[in-house]
Amino acid sequence: MPDVGEGLTEAEILKWYVQPGDTVTDGQVVCEVETAKAAVELPIPFDGTVHALLFEEGTTVDVGQVIISVQTEGGAAAGAAGTEAAGAWAAAAPAAAQAPAAVETAEPAAEARQPVLVGYGVSQASTKRRPRKAVPGAPARNGTAPAPAVPAQPTPAPAAGLNGNGHAVAGAERPLAKPPVRKLAKDLGIDLTSVVPTGDGGVVTREDVHAAAAAALAPQAGPAAAAAAPAARAPQAVQAPQAPSAVVPGARETRIPVKGVRKVTAQAMVGSAFTAPHVTEFITLDVTRTMKLVQELKADPDLAGLRINPLLLIAKAVLVAIRRNPDVNASWDEAAQEIVLKHYVNLGIAAATPRGLIVPNIKDAHAKTLPELSEALSDLVATARDGKTSPADMQNGTITITNVGVFGVDTGTPILNPGESAILAVGAIKLQPWVHKGKVKPRQVTTLALSFDHRLIDGELGSRFLADIAAVLEHPRRLITWS
Repeated sequence: MPDVGEGLTEAEILKWYVQPGDTVTDGQVVCEVETAKAAVELPIPFDGTVHALLFEEGTTVDVGQVIISVQTEGGAAAGAAGTEAAGAWAAAAPAAAQAPAAVETAEPAAEARQPVLVGYGVSQASTKRRPRKAVPGAPARNGTAPAPAVPAQPTPAPAAGLNGNGHAVAGAERPLAKPPVRKLAKDLGIDLTSVVPTGDGGVVTREDVHAAAAAALAPQAGPAAAAAAPAARAPQAVQAPQAPSAVVPGARETRIPVKGVRKVTAQAMVGSAFTAPHVTEFITLDVTRTMKLVQELKADPDLAGLRINPLLLIAKAVLVAIRRNPDVNASWDEAAQEIVLKHYVNLGIAAATPRGLIVPNIKDAHAKTLPELSEALSDLVATARDGKTSPADMQNGTITITNVGVFGVDTGTPILNPGESAILAVGAIKLQPWVHKGKVKPRQVTTLALSFDHRLIDGELGSRFLADIAAVLEHPRRLITWS
């Protein structure tokens, strides 16, 4: 298991794409793994024959452990003999992750080739990969039989495109789907080869998997389940995914393993809650003018093609307020007992993804124009929903926005993202009676909640910062006059 160079110590094997006896080629993806920060597909850096898979799907493996051995041409086939070579490859993996083009240089010398560890890192220049070659039931080279990876289990009925051994049949293609969709299908027990794809280019989407799951339950659950199927298929772009679970009829409880992003998020939130003294302040305000400005900007031909929404103007308001109150943009250095003022803003946006809640950030958001900020927000959200957010995108944030209003929630007391000074929760924007120019009128109203680290930000500074955000959103012309 390679070390991706982000301080991660383990990863879960989600899916094996090869079996012992299969022929593999340099660059071919052999498995998908999930770390605490990303789901990635691992390519093999060698040509040869799979000798053994050393861990089952669903197993969490420590970095540095051998997970697969491959018999290269002229190499031995001893399963344990590859440990030394595998360790060398694992040590080289961080460099490979940073410079994928250097992967091949880590290959052991030809005269010392043995079963080796799969490498890490796909060239960023292209998203294409070589098609998998499959040799059904092929024996290992030199007449050596491949070692079984796991204890023998009952053989399930072969899925479409697979033979009785689970190997790909020649000419059959692996269903096209993104890693989060594959993970969802696995959690729901859905065979992707049986799902009808509706995405562009024949890609299986989350909605396709949910539809297949609903169809599988319909015969058992009757009309009620069938009626619920359309709701399951409806896209919920902003809804936080629930932990998947297989409910056993008659069971009184279900246990869900805490791992991956959810595990790290839990640890980070506990650490933040008990190390940084939180203070939360609230303000309710009239954002009718901001909502009108959103509609005007949407109709502006100079902004055609850009995603204009309230979150964009809220993000801009936060950046304007930081400029007026620069001391809020800081961090606490416990070791040096110093407050570190940041002269840049890496604006975090909490995003609900298929793998859990993550907080990627827009680097140097303070220096971006409104169109540039719109593009950055759109890219951030799209990347997060596709499960492609990189660890670098989630590092070095300074202040975060979390939009709980998309769930219809009025407000909350958000917990700081570790290492950051403040987090702003944006509540639902609702039409409410409001005193406007001496008369009660229906106005667009929302509530903002600002949590901040009281070691860095005292009550006066925090209150001024929150009041400035509200002032910009009540009178958005301040986006110009205060900039």
